[in-house]
Amino acid sequence: MAAAALRPAILRRIRLSPSPSLPLAAASAAASHPHALARWLARPMSSHDAHLTREEVVDRVLDIIKSHPKVDSSKVTPEAHFEKDLGLDSLDTVEVVMAIEEEFKLEIPDKEADKIDSLPLAIEYVANHPMAG
Repeated sequence: MAAAALRPAILRRIRLSPSPSLPLAAASAAASHPHALARWLARPMSSHDAHLTREEVVDRVLDIIKSHPKVDSSKVTPEAHFEKDLGLDSLDTVEVVMAIEEEFKLEIPDKEADKIDSLPLAIEYVANHPMAG
């Protein structure tokens, strides 16, 4: 069965229960204005309300790097290169990228992670990621 035919069949079977997180104003407006509920449901879905500022990203990424056991924290700057400036090898870089993923609750694809070899690139990636938290 084609996806186009499955969608209406599935939608006929779905029952939505009132969400406890639905704001009271939106719930009461939905009763009299069906489009109010549609607008509320169409809002951007995000795990947080506000995106991180660049300064927050810089501070948190610097803290991650400074806490790495092989890094001299006095050498950590927002412009530092992992290998050239901080003396990290490729395995250390993988550990740093994994720590960044954990800190910001992201999953960085391997292809992108391989490109992150400096603080500016790490900061840029996180700052531009819509789901960084």
